Amino acid sequence: MLTITKPSADRVDITLDGKIDADIMRTALDDLIAKSDGVKGGKMLYRITNFELPTLSAIAVEFTRLPKLFGLLGAIDKCAVLSDSDWLRKAAEIEGALFPGIKIKSFGLDQQDVAEEWLGLAD
Repeated sequence: MLTITKPSADRVDITLDGKIDADIMRTALDDLIAKSDGVKGGKMLYRITNFELPTLSAIAVEFTRLPKLFGLLGAIDKCAVLSDSDWLRKAAEIEGALFPGIKIKSFGLDQQDVAEEWLGLAD
């Protein structure tokens, strides 16, 4: 399952749970692109649980959306990744170092309050 929500005008949340096939990937990426349209200085909360590698057809779908996905780099300034997997949290922070203009920081699943505070979402 890959679910995209937009809790506020400058926030987009992603929840990835389990296996992703081409149909799920296509729907979710199109939803992400649509919900990110017009966002500036955005924040993203990305929750990853029960991670499984996407199918090859799902990866192919992602490649077809790359030009539009790169456009998201200008919309999102900060991304907090929540995961129960150490290696996924480390990979997220490495990815953040590779993409200029976006700060990515990872947190444990039980640290959503801390992640939202880092994003500047906490009251």
